[in-house]
Amino acid sequence: MYTHLVRPLLFLLKPETVHALIVNLIKFFFAIPGIKYLSKSAFSYAHPKLKRNVFGIDFKNPVGLAAGFDKNAELYNHFDAFGFSFIEIGTVTPKPQPGNPKPRSFRLKADKALINRMGFNNKGVSNAKKMLENKRRNVVVGGNIGKNTATPNIDAVTDYLECFKELYPVVDYFVVNVSCPNIKDLKDLQDTDNLRAILGALTQHRQLQKIRKPILLKISPDLTIEMLDSNISIATEMGLDGFVATNTTTSRQNLATPEREIDSIGNGGLSGLPIKDRSTEVIRYIHDKTNGKMPIIGVGGIMTEKDALEKLAAGASLIQLYTGFIYQGPALAKRICKALVK
Repeated sequence: MYTHLVRPLLFLLKPETVHALIVNLIKFFFAIPGIKYLSKSAFSYAHPKLKRNVFGIDFKNPVGLAAGFDKNAELYNHFDAFGFSFIEIGTVTPKPQPGNPKPRSFRLKADKALINRMGFNNKGVSNAKKMLENKRRNVVVGGNIGKNTATPNIDAVTDYLECFKELYPVVDYFVVNVSCPNIKDLKDLQDTDNLRAILGALTQHRQLQKIRKPILLKISPDLTIEMLDSNISIATEMGLDGFVATNTTTSRQNLATPEREIDSIGNGGLSGLPIKDRSTEVIRYIHDKTNGKMPIIGVGGIMTEKDALEKLAAGASLIQLYTGFIYQGPALAKRICKALVK
């Protein structure tokens, strides 16, 4: 029903319009008694074999919602009704910012993909912290943190540390996002000195806390082997707890969408089916390089149950959906969980 009726209607609207519509519809309908229960009955699946403990956190199943959908921590308490066991909010920055000029989100329907250059649009860390104070105990929430666009890289450590300190009491784990292609010069933070400075500041602050919260590094699919090795080495050296692999890509190779249309869209990070194989390659590489000792959240191009199984077989401990959720609908997490048990 979703792919043949609902999706064609939604895709008549611009991607950002659809996103705002869905956010408002979930808020409205889930405020009605019984609606969330019905959604959970239809779109979630529980089984003892799906449970797992990763970096010290218990998950009901390995399927989560990737960062970018619930940027401002508005919906995290509702998404278990769509089969997800954890939600990653953000990317959150210290100050509110509008992001890049519109239009900034585009569908490539022929490729089952999206291109976005949102630019960390969010209401800021104070708003996110306030929203997360209503978090239910059984909801696992990750905080994806970044820097404000106006903050020069030389001061990036301050931004990441501010978000880390503010969100520390209210999230279950952190993801350090230095690999988004939509923030000017952000990728430069992946080099050795910058990355070591950021991760060092976060881990030092963590040492002062009574409860140890996991810190993960989000990896770009566009890194060379040398840069990937460097990122893995620094993350291990700094005592990080795992990786999220991968972010969106700037590559436009092997797309079915006409080149003229791609050129008219311009810059942005590509997600969805075209990134599936590269994401899996990076997951497998990290898993082999760390001898399977560093947990990986696999994300990128998971459109079917088979895609999810491939990510887990490559070495991912958990997986996340985003573009697949948009293209395949609210039953995808349930189908993946059933396939895993089977």
